[in-house]
Order: sequence, then C-alpha cells, then structure tokens
Amino acid sequence: MNSLHIAWLMIRRTLGRKRGFVAFLLLPCLVVTGAVALFGSDQASRAVVSYVNMDEGIAGSWMINELARTEDYSFKAVSNEAEVKSDIVRQKGSMGIVIPANYTQSLLQGKPAEIQWIEMRVSESSYILRAAAEGVADGLKQSAVAVQTSSSLSPANADAKSQDDKLAQLLQEIGRHHLSGEALHLQLYPKPGLNNVTGFTIMFMMGLLTSAVAVIMDDRKQRTMARMYTAPVRSYEIALGNFLGSLAIGVIQITLVLGISRWVLHYDAGIPFGIHFLILGAFMLVSMGLASAVSGLIRESKNASMLNSLIIVPTCMIGGCFWPLSIMPEYMQKLANFVPQKWTIQAVETISAGGELADITLPLLILFAMAVILLAVGSVILRPNQPGTDA
Repeated sequence: MNSLHIAWLMIRRTLGRKRGFVAFLLLPCLVVTGAVALFGSDQASRAVVSYVNMDEGIAGSWMINELARTEDYSFKAVSNEAEVKSDIVRQKGSMGIVIPANYTQSLLQGKPAEIQWIEMRVSESSYILRAAAEGVADGLKQSAVAVQTSSSLSPANADAKSQDDKLAQLLQEIGRHHLSGEALHLQLYPKPGLNNVTGFTIMFMMGLLTSAVAVIMDDRKQRTMARMYTAPVRSYEIALGNFLGSLAIGVIQITLVLGISRWVLHYDAGIPFGIHFLILGAFMLVSMGLASAVSGLIRESKNASMLNSLIIVPTCMIGGCFWPLSIMPEYMQKLANFVPQKWTIQAVETISAGGELADITLPLLILFAMAVILLAVGSVILRPNQPGTDA
C-alpha cells in the first residue's frame, strides 16, 4: 500500500502540472508524428525516378505507364536529359530514365534502341527497377517483331502508319493484363523507416527518466523522503513506489503514441498492437529501473539536468536509434549489447519482418533482466535518510 500511495502521488505531481503534461504526453506524441511523417510514410519510402520521354510514338509512354504501376516508385517527368542528370546529382531523384527520340520507329524497323539509365550509385531499388525496365523493353521488342511479321504477310499494310496502329492496338491489349500475378507481402524485411520511428519513440520515452529523477531529488531536497524514512516505510517501498508511478505514466504515454500512429496517422508497422505494447513496455521497465538506480547516485539537484547528455543521448546513439548498428565499428556494436535501446529495436524489427513472439524471447528476457537488476540496485543505494548536499 505504501508503494501504491507513493506511485499515485508521483502521477499527480507529474501529469497534474501543465509542464509535465506537455513534456511527457504532448511532446512525445508530436515527435512521433513527425518521425512517422519523415521516415514512416509510404511516400517517404518511395524512390523518386526522374525521366524524360523524347519518343513520339506509343512505346515510350507505354513503358513509363507499365513501370509506374508499382507503388514502390514515384515517377517525375522532366523536360530534357540535362534536367534528369541535374535531379540525380542534386539527389532530388534516386535514378533517371531517358527514352530516346524515335524509339518506337527504331523498334518497328528492327534497329537497336537502348534506354539510357542514369544513377549515381547502385541500390536495391534501382536494380529492381532496372530489371523491370529491361523486361518491359524486351516485351516491346517482341511486340515490334510480331507487328513486322504481320506486315510482311500483308504487304498492303506495311506502311509506317499501319505499323504504328497495329503496335498501338497490340500494346493496348497487352495493357489490359488479363493474366497477372498477385503481390504478396512476405515480410522478409522490416518496414522501411521503422528503425528511425522506433528510435525517436524510445528516446522521448526515456524523458520519463529525467522526470522520475527530478521528483526523487526534489523529495530528497525538501526532506520529504527523509520524513518517509522515519515512518514505517522501507527503502525498497520508496523505490518501488517511484518506479510504479513512472511506469503508469509510461503506460499512458505508450498507449497515446501507439494509438496516434496507428489509428490517426494510419502508420502500419507490421506489428500487432499487443506485441508492440509489450516491447515498449519492457523498455519502459528498464528506463524506470535506471531512474531508480541513478536517483541513488545523484546527490545534487543540478546534476539531474546532466542525464540527457550523459545517459539518454549516448545510449540512444550506441543502441542504434539514429542509424543502423551495422555502420558502427565492431567494438561499438559489442558495446550496444549493454544498452536497452538495441534490444528494443531488434525486437521491433524482428516482429515487423514476420517474426513471432517466440522469436523475440531473448530480447524481452534481456530487457526484463536489466529492469530487475537496476530496480534492485536502486532500492539498495537510494538511502532516503540522506537529504542530499543541496538540501
């Protein structure tokens, strides 16, 4: 009962004030909204393809229409080849396509007609699109050969206009796609941008660490904790009360963040709500355990403001909140095993890539073990009878 009472008082003191409501509920929701808009939207994850179609026939426009059927690319028409190259150099486009003049006529005459491909670096998306473009080009060549064969059998209809009309009719029939495949989401990889969205989410969730430490330091300074120590309240009850209060605030924060991203922004991370909540809740347990441990070490209130620069930001950087762990040096990757952010992001990406709850057993166990150890350390070193050096 003592721990629950302390937890309720902490919730009132944190969310009952305007500053606490804005800092720990409103601001994280706004930040996650921005992260979803920048990294998680379908438009943000689509590769931009700049193209110029100098062909006056049907083949050039038909190729662009076929390639644009996929939702993974956004096609941008420009006026000339120089503008395509400019977009690639200025990184306004991931790749560029130049369809030469008289492309249709060259196909019908059996002359070589090559599509020009412009890119600064080869990527997975550019390779896939290039393969698709080559497939469409081969199909156009076969259609042109069929038209040529038909014209050779009917010399009276072998003029250029008749061939153009026949090719247009043939491509129009092919474009109906009477026989087509169904694209299946095999969930072989995590959703693009999920790493960044999760990273920013858990970084602002760690803001509760600062809040919990500030509340405990204020109690120490005002000797509220010392008075609790004179009452029949044990050290672990005080630590557990602050832990539960912060955890309750964290649960509210997680619910709001997931609710806004899923049902307001319609961001589909490919993760069931319950499992997503469980992963973020495990991370919140670690954050609260860390708050309990840090509160026992800090003796001056002014030092609480250093948590952001000494604990939150460095661990987020090491844990892969801002960039993939694979680009970091090997020793940094090994160091990441000791921060909870790494295991949280790993669990989220595993589920997004088609994993099940059993596949994230190890990350969850590590997070819960971290929480238990930190809470135990915090209850031992809290020393509530010591008011602090600035009391």
